[in-house]
Amino acid sequence: QVQLVESGGGLVQPGGSLKLSCAASGIASRFYTMGWYRQAPGKQRERVATITASTTNYADSVKGRFTISRDNAKNTVYLQMNSLKPEDTAVYYCNLLRTLTTYWGQGTQVTVSS
Repeated sequence: QVQLVESGGGLVQPGGSLKLSCAASGIASRFYTMGWYRQAPGKQRERVATITASTTNYADSVKGRFTISRDNAKNTVYLQMNSLKPEDTAVYYCNLLRTLTTYWGQGTQVTVSS
């Protein structure tokens, strides 16, 4: 079955960087749109960035700081996060959209604090 496994979260100081990874199995992810979402305590899950075969799209709050990319040979999508702010603190989830089905990973915690 399709599985998405995120990794790379952790505790970082404001202004620091982290790189998240999302490894897909059970599906050739290169054919599908994938994305990163996040959910902070008490808030709804929000879109951070998405990537298709040829395009990327970002939430206004992360433009210029975050970069989404994919390595099709490794069946993996990445989220490079720079200039992190305390308000970036959340559980980050990756997803894959296949026709009428959306698959989600289990999430990885990112905490930005001094």
